[in-house]
Amino acid sequence: MMKNRSTAPMRVAKAGYIVMSLVFCAAGAACIAKPGLSASVIGHMLGAAMILFGAVKLVGYCSRDLYRLAFQYDLGFGLLLIALGALVLARPNQVLDFLFTALGVAVLTDALYKVQIAVDAKRFGLASWWLTLALAIAAGGVGLALVLRPWDSARLLTILLGAALLSEGVLNLCVAVSTVKIVSHQRPDVIEVTSYEVKDETL
Repeated sequence: MMKNRSTAPMRVAKAGYIVMSLVFCAAGAACIAKPGLSASVIGHMLGAAMILFGAVKLVGYCSRDLYRLAFQYDLGFGLLLIALGALVLARPNQVLDFLFTALGVAVLTDALYKVQIAVDAKRFGLASWWLTLALAIAAGGVGLALVLRPWDSARLLTILLGAALLSEGVLNLCVAVSTVKIVSHQRPDVIEVTSYEVKDETL
């Protein structure tokens, strides 16, 4: 008899997604409220957050939740976040300009993935697909602005960075809550096939 799949990895991934989304929201709010934060503080804060969120994304990718929506693109994206976070932590004072562009690209890329998730969620019949789509478009717009950097002012760029983090946090929180479905009776992705030996009785 086939055993039910353990829900522990899915629960860990969902909880981690929610917690890290809230961390990104808090970091974004801090950047908006205090745009005069030093490059070292911003670098250490974001470097650690990206590494942790990257690890959560890898756990999510391996968890195989029911709909397979929230985590389907998280293998590559999780590895990218870990690599970026390690780079930022290694040189928090020297890579701030790079961080703006890299994080903007990451937010824009994730937003595009979330657009696809919203389309898939609509096909699954999830009522919240439109909210995911709207938040993805908003986050993508902020990410693009962070890449283009329309201002030279460090304070304004820090505020824009905060807006990008906040929008990314809200987007991922929405996706985690609305699309990660955990059921206790979920079966493994293995089809058991019973083989039979057929004897040739013609001889």
